[in-house]
Amino acid sequence: MGHLRDLPKSKMGIEIEEGKTGLVFKPNYGVVKGRGDQAKKLKAVAKKADGIILATDPDREGEAIAWHVMQLLGGSSDKYGRIVFHSITKEAVLEALTKPREIDMDLVNAQQARRVLDRLVGYKLSPVLWYKVRKGLSAGRVQSVAVRLIVEREREIEAFKSQEYWEIKVKLKSTQSDSFWVDLVRIGGKKVEVVSKNEAETIEADLKKADYEVGEVVRKERKRYPYPPFKTSTMQQAAANVLGWSSKKTMSVAQKLYELGKITYHRTDSLNLVPSALEEIRQFIKSEWGEEYLPKVARFYKTSGKVVAQEAHEAIRPTEMSLGTKNFKGEGQMASDQEKLYSLIWRRSIACQMAEAIYDTMKIVVVAKSKQDYQLQTLGEIEKFAGWRKLYSHETETILLPEVVKEEKLKMEKVETAQKFTQPPARYNDASLIKELEKRGIGRPSTYAPTISTIIVRRYIERIDKRFFPTAIGKAVANFLVANFPQELDYAFTAKMESDLDEIAKGKLEWMKMLSDFFGPFEKKVKDVEKNSKRVGVAAEGTGKECPDCKEGEVVIREGKFGRFYSCSRYPECKYTARMIEYAEGINCEKCGGRVVVKKTRTGRTFYGCENYPKCDYASWTRPLPHSDGTVERHKKLDGKGKMKN
Repeated sequence: MGHLRDLPKSKMGIEIEEGKTGLVFKPNYGVVKGRGDQAKKLKAVAKKADGIILATDPDREGEAIAWHVMQLLGGSSDKYGRIVFHSITKEAVLEALTKPREIDMDLVNAQQARRVLDRLVGYKLSPVLWYKVRKGLSAGRVQSVAVRLIVEREREIEAFKSQEYWEIKVKLKSTQSDSFWVDLVRIGGKKVEVVSKNEAETIEADLKKADYEVGEVVRKERKRYPYPPFKTSTMQQAAANVLGWSSKKTMSVAQKLYELGKITYHRTDSLNLVPSALEEIRQFIKSEWGEEYLPKVARFYKTSGKVVAQEAHEAIRPTEMSLGTKNFKGEGQMASDQEKLYSLIWRRSIACQMAEAIYDTMKIVVVAKSKQDYQLQTLGEIEKFAGWRKLYSHETETILLPEVVKEEKLKMEKVETAQKFTQPPARYNDASLIKELEKRGIGRPSTYAPTISTIIVRRYIERIDKRFFPTAIGKAVANFLVANFPQELDYAFTAKMESDLDEIAKGKLEWMKMLSDFFGPFEKKVKDVEKNSKRVGVAAEGTGKECPDCKEGEVVIREGKFGRFYSCSRYPECKYTARMIEYAEGINCEKCGGRVVVKKTRTGRTFYGCENYPKCDYASWTRPLPHSDGTVERHKKLDGKGKMKN
């Protein structure tokens, strides 16, 4: 159910007063709209109860919810007991009930500090954006930094100049072996850099005349160790990469799995597995695959330089290891999605305690002499022992190389050249953005999904084909904030604030002092920017068409609250506007033959529908595939039983 009490939505809800050692912040909490009935029911049963157990989630947010419930219900603190468990199982709950404790106010204050901090930043920065950029905009502490990352990546892509280069490889054969390919890596002892067709053709001609022999053969045994169990960020990244899910969907499905008692708590930074889970995993591995797949001792993983075994939280794992992917069945409408995510979690949890995979690797270095000295090489490997990879269905890519010896003469069969171009950095997707935020120390497990959802809903970014593109509004906001609030939008500064919140949770930093140290200088900066900064316009995209109303301006594409629309470049002198319809080029509706239109949901998610809606109800989340006649291919999806359906 989440919070019963929170700051009001209609106003800042925080009183700020001068104290003896700094500013004092007093949040004015109230019952969340729509939760009044639940609050009344709780109060009624609480009056009749001899004791109240608070068993909310085992993190800062859960601790704060427990505290709010206690404040709402009232009565003596002796009446309350706070218990914590990381998995919803009979054993975990019963054990927790034997260890009731008081509310941990350090955790509560860390949550309050984050809530107040974000409210202060939002309420102070948003009016500045209204006045200096566009009315109706809003800013957030972590969200604005995430938008900055996406905007800066887009700038890198726009500024990127692709460079031509050529790859050259040679097909060789020895007298007693099959043919094999080698890549050109050095010319005259220097790393190869072929940047033109003429240069490639000159080298190709020279290589065709060269004498080849084996310069070196290197054999090594290589081990691949399993990945750690999932924490929140790595689970979100895996779901994005393997299943193509957004972070919001991943957390929604994980929440359901947790509520069903299938997995441990899914908002965690920990890589720890409790001794009972480790023992259960090791027994499962031994019985399923035998002793050779089981390391002599259990594996322990570290987070941020700490031994996680000493931490209170657990990694994300199944509550029952024997409940594997074969006999797990999801429940309700999300059954299929639950099975998919559970499978990822189960495999990762088992694999992290399995023996390492072992490969034989081989490198052949070939030297060629003609007008110049050339060095070519190839790499190959053979899987000797699957280890933890036994758990994953995969076709092992075995690259077999011939048995050759040093100084053995080789015959050239073919030389191939291929033109290539350097590529710009990839745009962020859910997985890479979360990874970047985590690497920089920005945000925490519970914040990644709502942060991404928020900046999509605010239309600062768009998710197109699972990649993030900044909108014109997003670029304008990021440019304005970076120019006028460089410290607040600095990555290291934002990470430092997250670190300070952690210190509050540990009881090492007073939350009022942290807020006071930030807010005093920040408020002065806001007033200075309001007074002295210049207004920033949102860039419009030209179409080259004349405005049909004034005949003087150009029709341009602008970003509005509800998406993109046509407008006159002379606005506000000319008030011309028109709805912008984006068609999926060359694709017709499979039901009625109308054109397919690119649309967006209220939350900013892209989908494809028919232009004749509501007469035609065709819709698809994925871009339809065109046939030669302009119709589309039906998208086949797996139903809950694993069968194909249209």
